[in-house]
Amino acid sequence: MSSLGRASAIIAAGTMVSRVTGLLRSIVLVAVVGSVGSGAADAFAYANKLPNSVFQIISVGVLTAVIVPQIVKATADRDGGNAFISKLFTLGTVVLVGTTLLAMLIAPWLVHLAAGNAPDAVIALAVALAYWCLPQILFYGLYALLGEALNARRIFGPFTWSPVVNNIISIIGFLILGAVFAPVSTDATQWTPEMIAVLGATATGGIVLQAVVLLLFWRRTGLSLRPDFRWRGVGLGNVGRLAGWTLLMAFAGLAAGFLQTNIVSAASDLGAAAMVTDNAWLIFMLPYSVIVLSIGTPYFTQISEHAAAGRHDEVRADISRSIRTLGFFMAAAIAAVAAAAIPASRIFTQTAEDAPAAALVLIAYLIGLLPLTILFIVQRTFYAYDDTRTPFWFTIFQCALIVITALTAAALLAADILPVTMLAAAVALGQSIASTLQLLLATWLLHRKIGSLDARTWLLAIVRFTIAAVPAGLAGWGTFLLLGGVPGWAASSILAAVVSTCLIGAAVVIVYILLLALMRAPELKTATALVKRFLPGR
Repeated sequence: MSSLGRASAIIAAGTMVSRVTGLLRSIVLVAVVGSVGSGAADAFAYANKLPNSVFQIISVGVLTAVIVPQIVKATADRDGGNAFISKLFTLGTVVLVGTTLLAMLIAPWLVHLAAGNAPDAVIALAVALAYWCLPQILFYGLYALLGEALNARRIFGPFTWSPVVNNIISIIGFLILGAVFAPVSTDATQWTPEMIAVLGATATGGIVLQAVVLLLFWRRTGLSLRPDFRWRGVGLGNVGRLAGWTLLMAFAGLAAGFLQTNIVSAASDLGAAAMVTDNAWLIFMLPYSVIVLSIGTPYFTQISEHAAAGRHDEVRADISRSIRTLGFFMAAAIAAVAAAAIPASRIFTQTAEDAPAAALVLIAYLIGLLPLTILFIVQRTFYAYDDTRTPFWFTIFQCALIVITALTAAALLAADILPVTMLAAAVALGQSIASTLQLLLATWLLHRKIGSLDARTWLLAIVRFTIAAVPAGLAGWGTFLLLGGVPGWAASSILAAVVSTCLIGAAVVIVYILLLALMRAPELKTATALVKRFLPGR
């Protein structure tokens, strides 16, 4: 097996287990605290969103964009990068501790920023939970620092597998909450300090262990990690310059996300709101995480190495191969999730009647999944060339579109044109539109930077995938109807919804592959070889 194939297999396996246990975590949480119309569930979603948002700033804004390429370059130093990485980790820890303390000091303000339109009782519960959840910032950051350093040293497995520990701890904690305080009220006013402590400690405890697990694998890097406050002279200034643009980019994305959450909070206690959008995003991210991260992450490391060595033709070849490979799998995944949107959403609701509202949010997000997939490669190619300024500008463009679409949804709601039950779906649709237009701009800018991207080749491939995916999706929808549709067996229970989702997905994949085989798509052979690498004994 090639190094890329082996790395992809390790990441995919870990991501799959992580995502499956993550799905179980969310199923248990919904079973305990509810989803659609549950003020308690929305309060936890608002509180837990705060450290997750900061993690996105740290991970996407700094580590992925800056640290991986810099660590790859630092390995050429005489000490193999020891001094650079020790100083980097020391500085990172100091920043994380300071950020965590600051966030806890302004916790009430942060909650109001995210959920200002929610009922007072929901906001009060969210503030109480936020004090428990915000320490996650420190441990999310340490997890990201350790994980990205391991990735840069081509040790891909631990970063992907460690979230499984978090999910298991969370499942146990949620079950304890449900058993000790049964029945757990969905009314935010009925929550006691003991209930808040159990839920908050569970959420944060899992993140702590997730970070600690990575330390067990650090010796495999061959690096000596020790505190070092002498930050001058090893290139951290260049890291700071690069990170400045990505931090601004991440903060812009965070601001746009908070606006979306604030607007959607008007639906709390009434319909699909924070918990529903979180679960829809979880389903949306499942194929992205399993497919894009498992295949794209090793490609990013390889692109960084080729860019650092000045092998630009190989960078262009990597871009084309990675997009065609990712597109092959993602087109099928999008068709399968769209066809199974209602039963898949039923898994994360307490009743079948709530599933269509949640499915509408999921469909709205799915529209932007393929553009997001291609953007993964385009954006990281800029990072490989130490260009973080250009991604900042096309991300600002996306954020502006997100703000415009979210405010438009709010205006339509205020004018009684948009029902409050469709508010979350409207905001999700705006996200997808913004991501699509962002990709067009980003691709054009990358073409200007490095020349031809061989776009004709991968665009034709995506057209082939789409031609196969549409009838495959219709076949999946037909399977859903044969299983009884909304009032029938397919969405009658969580177990039935899981089985239905699997059957619908299988129907979509079979039809998709048969159609591509009839078209003699060249990517089918490549994808088949890649899948074989994931099979036991290979």
